[in-house]
Amino acid sequence: MKLAGKHIVITGGASGIGLGLVQKLYVENEISVICRPSSALEALRGEYDHIAVHEADFADLAQVEQAADQLVKPDRKIDLLINNAAVQHVQTFLDDDFRYESIRREIDINFTSVCTLTYLLLPALLKSTPSTVLNINSGLALAPKTTSAVYCATKGAMNIFSQSLGYQLEETNIQVKQAFLPLVDTAMTKGRGTSKLPVQRVVDEIVEGLGKSGPTIDVGKVRLLRSINRLSPNLAQKIMKRG
Repeated sequence: MKLAGKHIVITGGASGIGLGLVQKLYVENEISVICRPSSALEALRGEYDHIAVHEADFADLAQVEQAADQLVKPDRKIDLLINNAAVQHVQTFLDDDFRYESIRREIDINFTSVCTLTYLLLPALLKSTPSTVLNINSGLALAPKTTSAVYCATKGAMNIFSQSLGYQLEETNIQVKQAFLPLVDTAMTKGRGTSKLPVQRVVDEIVEGLGKSGPTIDVGKVRLLRSINRLSPNLAQKIMKRG
């Protein structure tokens, strides 16, 4: 897919990877962003005045439905949907500061809303030839770490969902791709981990991968992780267990 003159929908486009994708794709494309209300979203509005902004808390599926209704119009197509929005809680179930209510919210933001939005935007995606659904995933979908059990589970679920959805859409104009990311230097990973990849490098690799065939885009060290996982799943699990 040549990314010029396209209508691109990006979730979570006000910060991190999402904002990097907006900055990369803004000049030559029509961008629609779906984000929860925040100061970062207001800053996005101020800097990129031609972007269509749709506010939605991804933990509230009614708001996701409303955003989708605003995007699906009889005379409008979507060429690329990038499901990027996500949250990650690092507390374990044994930690005193673990919050039970975070389980449902994390699942809805990271997974349920992805299924919901993808389904609701299918009419607009089917109008473009070709179109792409790109799900931003993590190396943790291949092998989980000790902390963030719910986050790891949602990323594993997204991996299986993306593969199955790809099978369902094989006879249509829509292709389904995933970008598997390593640890990236964003607000979500602040104070955690080392050797993080800068956002711009990750965005460049994602965009480059969109122009290639195949359902997966492995960024950075994920390529090595996939090779290790193929040869020795136990070793991959031991490496990722430490986070």
